[in-house]
Amino acid sequence: MLQNDRYTYRVTWSEEDNEYVGLCAEFPSLSWLEPSPEEALKGIRQVVAEAVRDLKKSGETIPEPIAVKKYSGKFMVRIPPELHRRLAIEAAESGVSLNRLASDRLSRQEG
Repeated sequence: MLQNDRYTYRVTWSEEDNEYVGLCAEFPSLSWLEPSPEEALKGIRQVVAEAVRDLKKSGETIPEPIAVKKYSGKFMVRIPPELHRRLAIEAAESGVSLNRLASDRLSRQEG
C-alpha cells in the first residue's frame, strides 16, 4: 500500500456487475469489484499502488493526486453568444458581475 496515498477514491454500486466498484479519479482506467464497499475500496487502493510501482519502475509519469494540486480558481468556459448575452443582462439586472453570477450558479450545482 502507498504510504502517502492521497488519490481520490470513490466506491459505488454497479448494477451491471451486482457488486460494489472501487474507482480512482486519477486512474480512470482502473477499477475493482467486490461484494462489500470496504473491500472494493481496499482493492482499488491496492491496484493503484501496483500501478504507481509499475510506472516508477518504467520511468513513466505518475499522476499527481488531485488533492495536492494547486488551483488558480480560474477556468475558461465557452458558451453560445446568446447565452453569454442573457447571463450578462441577468448579472447587470441583479447588480453583480458576470463572474459572481456564474460562480453562484456553479456552486449551487455542488449539492
